Amino acid sequence: METFQALLARKLAEALAAADLPPTGSVTPATDARFGDYQSNAALVLAKQRGENPAAVAEKILAHLKVGEWCEAPTIAGAGFINFTLRTEIVAARTADLLQDERLGVEKVAPPKRIVIDFGSPNVAKPMHVGHIRSTVLGDALARIASFLGHDVVRDNHIGDWGTQFGMVIYGWKNLLERAALERDPIAELVRIYKGANDRATADPAVREACRQELVKLQAGDAENFGIWKECVALSLREFEAAYKILDVHYDIQRGESFYNDRLADVVERLLKSGLAEISEGAVCVFFRDIPELADKPCITRKRDGGYNYATTDIATVDYRIQDLKADTVWIVTGAPQQLHFRQIFEIARREGYTADFRHITHGSILGDDRKLMKTRSGDNVALRDVLDEAVVRARKIVDEKNPELPDSERGDVAKIIGIGAVKYADLSQYRMTDYIFSWDRMLSFQGNTAPYLQNAYVRIRSIFRKAGEEFVPAKTLTLTAPEEKNLATRLCQFGEVVPTVLNDFRPNILANYLYELANSFHAFYEACPVLKSEEPSRSSRLALCELSARVLAKGLDLLGIKVPEKM
Repeated sequence: METFQALLARKLAEALAAADLPPTGSVTPATDARFGDYQSNAALVLAKQRGENPAAVAEKILAHLKVGEWCEAPTIAGAGFINFTLRTEIVAARTADLLQDERLGVEKVAPPKRIVIDFGSPNVAKPMHVGHIRSTVLGDALARIASFLGHDVVRDNHIGDWGTQFGMVIYGWKNLLERAALERDPIAELVRIYKGANDRATADPAVREACRQELVKLQAGDAENFGIWKECVALSLREFEAAYKILDVHYDIQRGESFYNDRLADVVERLLKSGLAEISEGAVCVFFRDIPELADKPCITRKRDGGYNYATTDIATVDYRIQDLKADTVWIVTGAPQQLHFRQIFEIARREGYTADFRHITHGSILGDDRKLMKTRSGDNVALRDVLDEAVVRARKIVDEKNPELPDSERGDVAKIIGIGAVKYADLSQYRMTDYIFSWDRMLSFQGNTAPYLQNAYVRIRSIFRKAGEEFVPAKTLTLTAPEEKNLATRLCQFGEVVPTVLNDFRPNILANYLYELANSFHAFYEACPVLKSEEPSRSSRLALCELSARVLAKGLDLLGIKVPEKM
C-alpha cells in the first residue's frame, strides 16, 4: 500500500523530470494543518542552487505536477513551499483500507537484511544500574521495529563475563564470602567481596599478587577457580533475567566475552600474518596512520605480557557474527564514550575484507536533578531493579487514586504496565544522544508527551466500545465531515510513513512523537465529534476512527516495547 508521502514524492519527481529540473527536495507532513497535509521544499532548494526566484521555480514545477486525483490544487506558500491538501474522499478511502490491513499500512522492506543487534551487555558480578536502561530499551525498540519491517533480527546480549576483575572476585570468594548473604542477595554479596578484595589489594601488595595469581589460575583452567567463575556467571544471569522479564526484553543468544577465549590467539596471529598488525614495544598493535583522527591511537590486540583485551574479543566477535551468524548488518548499542573503540574495531573489520554494514548506535546519559550522572546519595550507581520497583509502586498509587473500583489484582497489573511503560517512554521519547534528567513526576504524568498520556488515550477509546456494548463491524466507507475527523484520519494514514524512518538514524523518538501527535489528534476529534450519540453514517465512521486509533496506538507502543492496559 503506497503511502501518501511516497505517492506525492513520486509525482513530484515526475514533475521535476518533465520540467527538466534535477531531482531534489523532499515531501514531508505539513508542520501546520492550515497550510495543507504535506509540503515540499523542492523549489527552495532548486532556487538556491540556480540563483532563481523560489516562487518562479515553484510555478514551473506546478505546471507539470499531476496530483489532481489525490489532492486539491497545490499551492505556493511562504518563501516557495509547495503545499498539498489531500482530498477528503481519498483520505476516507485509505483509512477504510487500513481497517482491513493487519500491518496498518506499514510495508515490509525488500530485500530484508540479517541484522545482529548487540544491546544491554551487563557485567557479571555487578548489578545492572539505571544507565543500562538506555542501551536495553533502545536496542529492544530497534530490534522490534526492524523485525516488524521484515528484517531477520538476532538479538545478542554480549555479557561482560571475563577479565581482570575476576581475580579479585575469586580471591574475595575464597576469603570474604558469606554464604547466607550470597543466598539472600547474590549480586550485592559479589559486589561486597569484590570491593573488599580491591581494598585489601590496594593496601597490601601481597594480596594484590594473590588476586593476580587467582586470575592466572582461572585463565589456565584451574578447576576450583573455573567452578567459582561459573557460579558467579549463573548467579548474575539469574538476576539479569529477572530484570529482563520485568522489562519484557528478550534475547535470541547471550554470548559472553568468555565464549570467544579460544579464538583470540588465532585473531592475533591472523592480523600479524596479514600485516594489519605489528609488534610495537612488545605489544601487538594495529595502527591507523592513514586516518588523521586515529593516527596516534593504535588498537592493542595483545598486551606486552601476552594477555588479550576487549579489542581482541570484539574482533573475534565480528568474525563470529559474520561467519557463523551470517549477518550482513551489525548494530552495537552502547554509550557514546565507546565511539573510538568501535571506530577502530569496524575499521579493522573493513581492512580484513568484511563488507557488512557496521553501525555503532550511541546514546547519551541519564542525569539526576543536579544534572550529573544519576547516583545514590552514597555515590553508587542507582540499581536498575530499584528504579523498576519504584516505578511500579508510584504507578500503583496513581491507579489506586484514579480507579479504586478495579479489583486489587488488576490494579497491580495495570500499575506494572504504567510504571514500566513510563520509564521506557521517558527514555525513548528523547533523541538518543540527548542527556535527560530522570523525573518521576514528569514521566508518570497523564499530561504531555508521556506513556501514561498515550495509554490513557487507548483506554478512553476502549471505554467507548464498552459503552457501545456491541461488536465492532468495520465500516466499508467512511464519512469525514468535520475537520477534526479528516485530521485524525490523515494522521492515522501516516503510521506507515513514520515507522520505516525510525531506522534511518536509529531514532525511536520519531515514532514516540508521532504517537503523541496522534493522541492529540484523537482527543481533539473526541472533544469535537460525538461518537455514540451521532447519527448514521457518522456514527459508524467515527467508531471506525476510534478503532483504528486504538490499533495504531497499541501497535506503535508495542514497537517501543510498551504495553497498554484495557482499564486505568
